[in-house]
Amino acid sequence: MSRPTLEVADIVRAAGDSFWDKHKSHFAWVHRKVLDAIVRCRTAALGGHLDKCTRCGHQAISFNSCRNRHCPKCQGNARAKWLAARSAELLPVPYFHIVFTLPHELCSLILQNKRLLYDLLFRTSAASLLELARDPQHLGADIGFLGLLHTWGQNLQIHPHVHYIVPAGGLALDGSRWIDSSPRFFLPVKALSHIFRKKFCEQLCELFQQHRLQFHSSLQQIASPDAFSNLLSQLEQKDWVVYAKPPFGGTEQVLNYLARYTHRVAISNHRLVAFENDRVSFRWRDYAHGGKNRVMTVSADEFLRRFLLHVLPKGLVRIRHFGLFANRRRETALARCRQLLGAVACADRPEPTNQARCPACSGTMLVIERMTSAQLYSRLDLSLPTLQRCYVDSS
Repeated sequence: MSRPTLEVADIVRAAGDSFWDKHKSHFAWVHRKVLDAIVRCRTAALGGHLDKCTRCGHQAISFNSCRNRHCPKCQGNARAKWLAARSAELLPVPYFHIVFTLPHELCSLILQNKRLLYDLLFRTSAASLLELARDPQHLGADIGFLGLLHTWGQNLQIHPHVHYIVPAGGLALDGSRWIDSSPRFFLPVKALSHIFRKKFCEQLCELFQQHRLQFHSSLQQIASPDAFSNLLSQLEQKDWVVYAKPPFGGTEQVLNYLARYTHRVAISNHRLVAFENDRVSFRWRDYAHGGKNRVMTVSADEFLRRFLLHVLPKGLVRIRHFGLFANRRRETALARCRQLLGAVACADRPEPTNQARCPACSGTMLVIERMTSAQLYSRLDLSLPTLQRCYVDSS
């Protein structure tokens, strides 16, 4: 994919300081750190290294990446390494894709309690899958699955939901055999929705009773027990969205899907269309009207505000494994599943080297010298005409 002509970093560089001066009272310092990291990413400010082609001897300077998980330019390496590890764990069965979405009435409360409520979304949705799968009236098996937290919609507004990738079957409750699900149907989504709603509302009520939720500004109107009880009653009367997509045909399709959905940020640089007169235009897909492709234009301040809505609290894990695939039991459970399925464990695949290619001959570029930002500035001042800059995701 070609390098985009417009980047989020360009917008932050032009409008970030004025945005922060006007709105910093509504954000935490972690948001400022994200903006600073995006601006500095792959610039001389973070230092870099001198690369040399092993084939033709061409030399080029590469700037370091910021490695911030919210930076649109820093996800490629992390994604490649993560996918290499996951590819060795896939089972030779179809996989289902199930999505749990929280009602929009909770969005304001979530923004003020991200760590608690994103974790609650994971725990209650995963518990719903595990509980219904163990029910003998349905699958009657222990299952394992992978969850990916996304907090945004295509228009960059808050839209918390979790994508689950689930093998089409599981281990019998006594571990004696593998139980296949229907190739076209995994679990009833209406039943999942009811269990999910019940679990989330009950545990949300517990958080309120334990005084663990924060209510600031306009949310103070629901901070009283009666008002919060009314909110819960409204939520319990709604149909919560649980969506099951058609199953993947094979492991390659699963990996292709994961490559699109893991290590994503709220918006990629390739969706940006224009930045003119302090207004940002970006492409988005309007799912409410048949998934039509549209272009939205907002002020730079509004664009940055929406972008920062999706900054996660430090340490919050947004890719999680559950059931048979939970970290503490994954190795043993995968071995048992493969044994029952008559499958051979995948050989360990070599991790991607992420080595840059020479722009002159496509040979391998190797690092021959690492430089601090001060050394890099000095080096560029002296020898920039003889060196070509090479933008790669490296450190």
